[in-house]
Amino acid sequence: SLKMKTFIVILLLLLSISYTQDSIGQNKATYIDSFIENKMAESGMVGVATAIVIDKKVAWSHGYGYADKDKKTSFTPNTIMNIASISKTITGACLMHAVEENKLSLDVDINNYLPFKVINPFFPNEIITLRNLATHTSGITDQEPLYDNSYYYGGDSPEQLGDFLKNYFDTKGKYYNQDNFLKFKPGKYFNYSNIAAGLAGYIIEIRTGKKLNEYSKHFIFNPLKMDNTGWFFSEINLANHSTLYNRETDTLKVIKPYGLTTYPDGGVRTSVSDLSKFFICLLNGGKNNGVRILKKKSVAEMTKPQFTEAVKPDNVDLVKRNEGLFWAFDNNGKRVGHTGGDPGVRTFMYYDTKEKVGIILFMNTELKEAELKNFRTTVYDEIFKYALTLRDNKTSR
Repeated sequence: SLKMKTFIVILLLLLSISYTQDSIGQNKATYIDSFIENKMAESGMVGVATAIVIDKKVAWSHGYGYADKDKKTSFTPNTIMNIASISKTITGACLMHAVEENKLSLDVDINNYLPFKVINPFFPNEIITLRNLATHTSGITDQEPLYDNSYYYGGDSPEQLGDFLKNYFDTKGKYYNQDNFLKFKPGKYFNYSNIAAGLAGYIIEIRTGKKLNEYSKHFIFNPLKMDNTGWFFSEINLANHSTLYNRETDTLKVIKPYGLTTYPDGGVRTSVSDLSKFFICLLNGGKNNGVRILKKKSVAEMTKPQFTEAVKPDNVDLVKRNEGLFWAFDNNGKRVGHTGGDPGVRTFMYYDTKEKVGIILFMNTELKEAELKNFRTTVYDEIFKYALTLRDNKTSR
């Protein structure tokens, strides 16, 4: 019958349309895959994993290369590795949680909380607050090579966080030096400090009575089902942990596994797929999959620009940058999130506020600085373009 024929024609048309849309998706996917694989081959990058977040969901995720080259273990979105400074965003969430519990206030003298004194010798009467620590405006600076030497190769650091910090800040401590501080009042100068982040993590531990790894497991990792996430080697499945590599010379070297004494500044070990759960949670005002880990206003406080024309460090141009609480505004404020860099580790967790797409990217190989920068930029930009096509395909359907 005519009706039947019309129906069949329409059905065939619909099938062909959905087929072309899928094959566009397929071709795109194949294109992004070969693009990343080619760049990896060119540069000598061993392993990469990435995820794209659209509408508070993971829209696409993929791994490339090896988590262990010798064993030919694939690097996947479930491969675990240390994420360096993106860990600060988890410390930031713990900070806001402790504030919710009335254990901490962002704007009082941190010496109210500490068993030793933290005083800038150049401004002994000025108070340092948790807000200063979390926006990198405390006047505390990372003494090199002392900070570098606090990395422990061979496993988790045996030196306790509190012992290191006491030695760093107490005038009688073995690491104490006036140069652990800048000649700027708190709030007046932006200076990215890992040790200040370590100090914030330690204050959370003192006030909650829980180690930061336990505290974050209890209210972030467990509720969000981040089962491949922890701070220490002792907490994760090592078989699933990536080897880290260095290719700054022509030979590929394996980097010995290392732990951080000041772990709140960069010690989280997680996977792309686990981290995306946390990222979505922050982008969604503290909730993911019906699970709320923070109040909406806590997330709003953590992720809002803290510097204003009236209150800002002298060396910050607000057009170019701003800071949340352990949260960064990059690319003239268009991207929010955090990045991480450590030996053999480069990580990105960015949300583009204009285009409304998020990208997580993990890399497990140290290259020469210029080559790494080139790889990172070209691969990130290409994933970003792909994210836009996924978003536009989604809205057109």
